[in-house]
Amino acid sequence: MFGKVKNVFFVGIGGIGMSGIAELLLNSGFGVAGSDLAPSKITDNLAQRGAVIYSGHAAENLGEADVLVYSSAVNKENPEVIEARNRNIPVISRAEMLAELLKLKPTSIAVGGTHGKTTTTSLLGTVLTEAGLDPTLVVGGIVKSLNVNAVLGKGDIIVAEADEFDRSFLHLTPTYAIITTVDHDHMECYEDENDLIHSFAQFANAVPFYGAVSVCMDDPLIKKVIPLISRPLLTSGLSDDADFTANNIRYEEVSTTFDVLQNGTILGTVTLQIPGQHNVTNALTVIALCLEIGMEMDVIAKGMNSFTGVRRRFEIKGVFDEIMVVDDYAHHPTEVSATLKAVREGWNRRIIAVFQPHLFSRTRDFFHEFATVLTMADCIVITDIYPAREKPIEGITGKLIADKAASLGHDEIHWIPDKTEIPITLQEIAKSGDIIITMGAGDIWKMGDEFITLMGQETVTA
Repeated sequence: MFGKVKNVFFVGIGGIGMSGIAELLLNSGFGVAGSDLAPSKITDNLAQRGAVIYSGHAAENLGEADVLVYSSAVNKENPEVIEARNRNIPVISRAEMLAELLKLKPTSIAVGGTHGKTTTTSLLGTVLTEAGLDPTLVVGGIVKSLNVNAVLGKGDIIVAEADEFDRSFLHLTPTYAIITTVDHDHMECYEDENDLIHSFAQFANAVPFYGAVSVCMDDPLIKKVIPLISRPLLTSGLSDDADFTANNIRYEEVSTTFDVLQNGTILGTVTLQIPGQHNVTNALTVIALCLEIGMEMDVIAKGMNSFTGVRRRFEIKGVFDEIMVVDDYAHHPTEVSATLKAVREGWNRRIIAVFQPHLFSRTRDFFHEFATVLTMADCIVITDIYPAREKPIEGITGKLIADKAASLGHDEIHWIPDKTEIPITLQEIAKSGDIIITMGAGDIWKMGDEFITLMGQETVTA
């Protein structure tokens, strides 16, 4: 495995994608070291498992590394990257390392899509695990039932999340692929919509002729990708023209039950312990693929029923005084809409949406759409932008969304630029029976946790 390479260094090891690969390599017997700007639960976990972790970046951190792996968030002027190049140590992207890992098992499955790929990857991994297939998993989130984002299995299947940011997924050559959705996001990495569509088609066509690609037919842009795919297709969704569909969908709070049909014939009934129509369509892509690789419907259904979700994906953090606090990673208008729709479908309760925009560029490009979908909530709390990798853009703040929502006629909007004031505001406005949902890819989840603490309660950890 990897020839003479024994020691691997990760720049940005605390990232959710990097840490999963680091954990797999640790479990495979490699020496693993890495650096990040600050310690975190993720880096602490890796350290406990034997990784050497450095806070901050410095040339001397590189040590005896045989290869350096960097994340897409890392600056090319990083001192460790420069030192590796000076020492003629191979410098590769996370995507290139993931591509090599996919070759370690006879069957590899890559799950791509603008929205839903983390949940779908985790759901597929859980179904395979419950079926006794002992898969290897690399997920872009913490699978709640496993409390990790990577598992080194002894079986013949590896399942990995495939990221379209920076076109990373084009490094992969999986046996099978899933595409959940295609949407306008990370457009700084693509020339235009046509380029985005062709890139997803390229990802699909990397599958060999004996593999298959499972796609959701409900997605408008996927319908533009399909004619460009030259590999066997498994189509699913709520569309009449899909091969695999769902009928008789019942939403009851956090659970969703539906009948699965193939070309009009009922195969069985599935109950998910996660809410929302978007998760029905995610599940259908998994069902289609699992049937393709020879699994039985009753085994698939049993595995799906055992899936309890992913951290930061509709994660219930606290229930008290008939108030439920939920956290969700939604950071694109399509995701915010799907999450709020799921709450409306499952509960007949007042919704307080607490939203932290993620990235200045995304806020600039979608502030109107964010405002529109947030009006689905009864009460809107908006804080300022989580910048992540970006520098500020003049005139772009979270207030753009708040003002636009107000102009659309919503009459209960709270613009709170300093997020640390949100817990007190929630204490003032929350009523018995409310569902409070924090949304965003940044650190807004902390405000939900602090509100729970402020109310004298403890957060749910399982």
